[in-house]
Amino acid sequence: MDNFRILIVDDEEDFREAVIKRLRARKLDVEGADSGPQALERLSEQDFDVIVLDVKMPGMDGIETLREIKLKKPLVEVIMLTGHASVESGIQGMQLGAFDYVMKPVALDDLMDKLRQARERRAIQMEHGR
Repeated sequence: MDNFRILIVDDEEDFREAVIKRLRARKLDVEGADSGPQALERLSEQDFDVIVLDVKMPGMDGIETLREIKLKKPLVEVIMLTGHASVESGIQGMQLGAFDYVMKPVALDDLMDKLRQARERRAIQMEHGR
């Protein structure tokens, strides 16, 4: 998974930092953002292959952020993070172009699988110039 850039967007600092730390331990290039606006700012400054995006955030929520991401960088793959109460939001996210969704708390192996799958899809789309 060389040159694989991931952005973790979640307003819960402990959760975000734990995921970042665990993914970095697996030699991944990971950054964090604590809000939708901060995620969009990071995305305008640099490229990411996959964004892991929390649905429930104060202010600009994950669905709204997803819409903006897909407008600005349609080829970026997005994995929605949902809680039990917001599975519908994960499904809605997929209808708006998200790659998939995972439930919180997420098992790292499950997240790694989704990240790999999302990265493969992005690579295929980039090859075909979409």
